[in-house]
Amino acid sequence: MSSGSPWIMRRLQSVYSAASCWSGLAVRNRIEIDADEQDRIDWIRAIPYILLHVACLGVIWTGFSWVAFGVAFGLYLLRIFTITGFYHRYFSHRTFKTSRWFQFVMAFIGTTSAQRGPLWWAAHHRHHHNESDTEHDLHSPRQRGFLKSHCGWFLTHRGFHTPSQYTRDWNRFPELLWLDRFCLIPPIVLGLAMFGLGALLEAFAPGLGTGPWQMLVWGFCISTVFTYHVTYTINSLAHQYGKQRFDTGDDSRNNFLLAILTLGEGWHNNHHHYPATVRQGFYWYEIDLTWYTLLGMRSCGLIWDMKKIPEHVLERGRRPASTTEHSGKS
Repeated sequence: MSSGSPWIMRRLQSVYSAASCWSGLAVRNRIEIDADEQDRIDWIRAIPYILLHVACLGVIWTGFSWVAFGVAFGLYLLRIFTITGFYHRYFSHRTFKTSRWFQFVMAFIGTTSAQRGPLWWAAHHRHHHNESDTEHDLHSPRQRGFLKSHCGWFLTHRGFHTPSQYTRDWNRFPELLWLDRFCLIPPIVLGLAMFGLGALLEAFAPGLGTGPWQMLVWGFCISTVFTYHVTYTINSLAHQYGKQRFDTGDDSRNNFLLAILTLGEGWHNNHHHYPATVRQGFYWYEIDLTWYTLLGMRSCGLIWDMKKIPEHVLERGRRPASTTEHSGKS
């Protein structure tokens, strides 16, 4: 057998693995990859991500309508909320409680964002808190540069892997494991729903000026890509630009603009100082739209036991920056 055969077999196995599932859980049984290749981009698995960006150019042919724009914006708000409120504050940090059925519903909606399943997301986020801005942090701008921290890290061999030891508390739920295993299904369902909605509106409300392809491009492709990059700014920009109220030992910063775009996640230095609270805007003037929405859900009985910010944390944040205590990593 030629010396190139092992390499060819590895490539074929990689293609098969990518075709069978794009999720991180599938990578558990992947072939062994050389250590020096772990942080290289797996271009085969990156194909769906790249094609989704290219598909946004379809707007050149489908054009614009206010109804398509409205659907895209509404889906952005819904999905950025499920990422911030549930993927992050619930699955990653368990800052409130909910029922099993509602847990699954919100996890499913979050998965339509095409940011993989809730367990993959939570596992990597928990790892980030343990290793924030150290050499082991996969998306630290200090260690990896802007582009890798923003969107390159999860396209690598290491990034596709789910460090499931960080989610032992969630691994007992088969429906969540299913979502991680088949994380492409919810985005595909949403894409088909957008195409169908556009077809219905074209047939029964032609005056709206939309159609199946326009709704697919705006409602799914553009909305998803915008949700992507707004989410990523917390890994990249929120570790470079803004103010540090607390000395957390890393580069996390509070950024008002990012807090608006991400519905509250931009109060990132607050969060790194005390991640065990559901609220990231610690003070009344720090707008945290996810927090307000979760309060509404609590009033409806959908969630409960929301973890508050201890008074000593609030008091510490009121001191001048030079006198705040070093909190260490959480």
